[in-house]
Amino acid sequence: MIRLDTGGITEVALLAAHCDDLAIGLGGTLLTLANTVAGLRVRALVLSGAGTERAREEQAALESFCPGADLDLRVLDVPDGYAPAHWERVKGAIAQLRRDSAAEVVFAPQRGDAHQDHRLLAELTPTEFRDHLVLGYEILKWENDTPQPTVFHPLSTEHAELKAELLMKHYPTQRNRDWFDEQSFLALSRLRGVQCRARHAEAFLLDKATITFGGA
Repeated sequence: MIRLDTGGITEVALLAAHCDDLAIGLGGTLLTLANTVAGLRVRALVLSGAGTERAREEQAALESFCPGADLDLRVLDVPDGYAPAHWERVKGAIAQLRRDSAAEVVFAPQRGDAHQDHRLLAELTPTEFRDHLVLGYEILKWENDTPQPTVFHPLSTEHAELKAELLMKHYPTQRNRDWFDEQSFLALSRLRGVQCRARHAEAFLLDKATITFGGA
């Protein structure tokens, strides 16, 4: 498997439409980063859920997924399912996050996601984070929009299992969904692991990147 190295990472920016999207899409990657990068800074924006139990769940969850990190979480009150109707506000929030961030890597939804709120974020993120490595994460859900990813991040079995455990622990409001269980999350990470010769992995989609040969 061909490996590419991002170099040193001190800060990441995370964008999501809903509370739990980040943990589902890259919870294992966050655990890995927080446990390997001392003083990691995490700047997160979630479009919906402000003032609700969902926002409280998200804060507690990201604190667990990013242990020891400097976490700044912003949760807005954009109505779920109506983000495109709030285009200007969403665009402004992303722009503000960029101005306040020194992130080397940005994680956002992927463009082929079936949910309109996810797609809007996927489309707007690179219009603000124009010179960043932007990785589109996948969100397991009822729709059959599972993508064909191009970038894989191998996970230890410990982090894959801990991700599934923390999802169940921190998002009790979602346990009534028939797909929201540890078996589902572990099944997807195992599949992505098979595709990159690892036991488990998380996968991302990449629109554009540059590569440097010879260390220049």
